[in-house]
Amino acid sequence: MSARSDVARLIVSCPDRHGIVAAVAGCLADAGANIITSDQHSTNPEGGTFFLRMEFHLDGFAERRAALEARIAALAEEFELRWRLASAAVRQRVALFVSRYDHCLLELLWRWRRGELEMDVVGVVSNHPDLRGEVERFDVPYHVVPVRPETKAEAERQELELLAGRVDLVVLARYMQVLSGEFLERVGAPVINIHHSFLPAFGGAEPYRRAYERGVKLIGATAHYATEELDAGPIIEQDVARVSHRLDPTMLARIGGEIERAVLARAIAWHLEDRVIVHGNRTIVF
Repeated sequence: MSARSDVARLIVSCPDRHGIVAAVAGCLADAGANIITSDQHSTNPEGGTFFLRMEFHLDGFAERRAALEARIAALAEEFELRWRLASAAVRQRVALFVSRYDHCLLELLWRWRRGELEMDVVGVVSNHPDLRGEVERFDVPYHVVPVRPETKAEAERQELELLAGRVDLVVLARYMQVLSGEFLERVGAPVINIHHSFLPAFGGAEPYRRAYERGVKLIGATAHYATEELDAGPIIEQDVARVSHRLDPTMLARIGGEIERAVLARAIAWHLEDRVIVHGNRTIVF
């Protein structure tokens, strides 16, 4: 198997036109790279927006990266490419935010410890001390930053200080606080949230109770990028389970919790593998 340090990913979006795939593949081939996987999508057969993810192997990638980037930059001028090059060997630094519900947090920590999520967990931030013991069993730092309406701005300032220059991704693993637009702008990293409903249905608080009152026959969970508008950011992954009138809100929450854990883990894995491209308020997931 090829050394992971010599595997990289090229992520591209641009106005669609004929010849993009051939040009990009030729550029990589001329640099000595071998394409391992390639996924593409256009929003329209002609004149749409084009998206491409290529994973490739290049001996001595670290040493040859600058030369390859120069080749891609020249190609970008011709095809109006917006592009990003990522080494598969570089693990993203991730901070996990949580309140009192532990199921999503522990699922991510367990998968991380097993090597199923290729990331470095730099710490857990919570507005409650309840889960400190659970987290410290994973040898992960646990930071408590209490949040009250009158101290919200100061709490976010403390959180930003904890994260400054240390994270590539923030995950809200049932963090029951709404982050301000200023926080999202200043954190300098994408923020992924898990919401315990099948958005856009039942956004906001108490979705399982509201689902019960509405008598729905499907409940679900949604992982999405956080934006200033509550529960309205680009959706990465969703799933559902069929339910019946026999289930009360507690049972709905129990079933929903299993969906939340799986949906969030998948979304995080896809983000870490550079499979998600944001296009307006939608995502392309390869």
